[in-house]
Amino acid sequence: MPSFRSASAHPAAASLSRQSFVANAVERSGAAVVTLETARTVSSPSMSGVPQALLRDPMFRQFFGLSGGGAPQSRVQRGQGSGVLFAAEGLLLTNAHVVENADQLTVGLADGRRVPGRVVGKDSLTDLAVVRLDGKGPWPTAPMGDSDQLKVGDWAIAVGNPFGLESTVTLGIVSNLNRNVSQLGISGKRLDLIQTDAAINPGNSGGPLLNTDGEVIGINTLVRSGPGAGLGFAIPINRARVIAKQLVETGRASHPMIGIGLSGVPAPNPGSTAPQGAVIRSIQQGGPAARAGLQINDVIVAIDGRRMADPAAVVSAIDRAGVGRTVQMTIRRAGETRNLSLTPVDISTLQNG
Repeated sequence: MPSFRSASAHPAAASLSRQSFVANAVERSGAAVVTLETARTVSSPSMSGVPQALLRDPMFRQFFGLSGGGAPQSRVQRGQGSGVLFAAEGLLLTNAHVVENADQLTVGLADGRRVPGRVVGKDSLTDLAVVRLDGKGPWPTAPMGDSDQLKVGDWAIAVGNPFGLESTVTLGIVSNLNRNVSQLGISGKRLDLIQTDAAINPGNSGGPLLNTDGEVIGINTLVRSGPGAGLGFAIPINRARVIAKQLVETGRASHPMIGIGLSGVPAPNPGSTAPQGAVIRSIQQGGPAARAGLQINDVIVAIDGRRMADPAAVVSAIDRAGVGRTVQMTIRRAGETRNLSLTPVDISTLQNG
């Protein structure tokens, strides 16, 4: 009779660790990943345009849940998302769309505690929000990483609560960096995102994207559905930390703008490579760009000596500069190179101008 031994009895098997780097990473940060449950009261549309004969019909009224002569009905709409605690005093990061218009906010911790929370501030342009837990700690926190050090191909670990399934962990890689949301057909946002193939599903929004050391490198924000499904996106943690600091200190985020619309530099010939830079297509009257003398069709080639590859690079450079700090811009106009100085202002200044 042949003899059988368990695999663990083999010396080679015994030398292999049963625990992966993913388990170690999640063990370091998993306690700081939370579930956010939201509730808000919404009113059903009034039936004022419906003929009175129909409103008096019991079957019609029962079908639409009407009472009191067709007056608007209130109902509670519930939602769920994820978040990650980043400060011991009970501050957590999540997506703005998770807490939008919430009347009630309950935070569920990994250890089973459920505590109320309140929104400290939110910023729709970057889809980030900070929530403060109401109650006494201690509160677990996740270590923050450095998203500027990421490289395409690095491991990426998504943690969250998709579809209400708590503490779900998925593994992938960093598929690309600096994905501008305009490439995804999304307008009205100012985001350069980390692209990952780690599965991000509804309910993962606001949860952390971790590196192999268990450090937060991004805040999961959206997933591509339909054609191209399987692509997830996260807000780089370095950007999120800047926004979070502003939200905690002032309740709002500052967004530097110079008042221009940009497009890529067209290729000189069909099929040829497009040059680097960004072409100015529009200029807002009275904005910093107009006051500095920039003109339509100027090509921005560098800011503070750094070459600009495309319009997204220009937006990122202005973001890094911040409101009130003068930048040096190098442009090409009619074959000549010129240098101009201009100072970004907050987006609210241009919107109100």
